[in-house]
Amino acid sequence: MLRSLIDETHGGLYDFLYLRMDFKNRCNVGYAFINFIDPRDIVSFAERIRGKRWARFNSEKVADLTFARIQGKACLIEKFRRSRVMMEPPSFRPVTFHSSGPKRGQEEAFPLP
Repeated sequence: MLRSLIDETHGGLYDFLYLRMDFKNRCNVGYAFINFIDPRDIVSFAERIRGKRWARFNSEKVADLTFARIQGKACLIEKFRRSRVMMEPPSFRPVTFHSSGPKRGQEEAFPLP
């Protein structure tokens, strides 16, 4: 659902997505890592979601955006490819997308450890 929400206005503009999950409870913990290919696209994304509630759920929580300590697709891949998350079902793992060319925005295989 998060990917669909992002793709409504920013499909093909990011190359890494990971919704952090609580493996025991099988639900998300309320934040995600998104790497935009062009940092300038973060501005329109932030304007779209910051301070707004997600209409698909009855929750008082509002979206916010902060910069991650780890930046860039390659660095994010390196962080997660050796993580415990890679032993979880595929739907719980990070997803990478082609960053350029005719396949830009299409899902690509996540590099193995």
